[in-house]
Amino acid sequence: MADIARITQLVEPEAAALGFDLVRVIVFGKSEVGDEEVTLQIMAERPDTGQLVIEDCAALSRRVSDAMDACEEAGEMLIDEAYRLEVSSPGIDRPLTRAKDFTAWAGHEARVALKNPVDGNRRAVQGDLVGIDGETITLNDKKSGMVTFPLSDIHSAKLVLTDRLIAATRPLDTSGADEILEEQED
Repeated sequence: MADIARITQLVEPEAAALGFDLVRVIVFGKSEVGDEEVTLQIMAERPDTGQLVIEDCAALSRRVSDAMDACEEAGEMLIDEAYRLEVSSPGIDRPLTRAKDFTAWAGHEARVALKNPVDGNRRAVQGDLVGIDGETITLNDKKSGMVTFPLSDIHSAKLVLTDRLIAATRPLDTSGADEILEEQED
């Protein structure tokens, strides 16, 4: 097993030292019993853009690797088995993990899986985020209209890729995007 709280406690200052906000830390995959390897996934972003470039990912990966290695050398095993470290930007259809995500992405469509049912017996809702008030999320569900639920009841949440979301998300650098290189076959 992995100690997510301790890993997050270790990773957050490393991300902050580089000027990044930590979005999510998860461990997934099967242990040695299964054929899938265990992955420690870290998502972070630059506060001004909501994105990371490859150099940012590499820098954070090196810092996290060094910090994890130092813990292991000191006898603290944060993940019991071999694992792969994956550092990335949250992407356009990003997970919503923090209260501020529900404010920043209000007006955009989201898919939310809940721990406890809303609207009778539904544990999954999808629709436009209205926002957050304190710890209560409001979403205009496509099936049942306005629903509210506590932030603590969210199992997982992510934005849905829509034209509106694409239009609202600006790339870091578009230079060269309009240049097309065509190769002719001989």
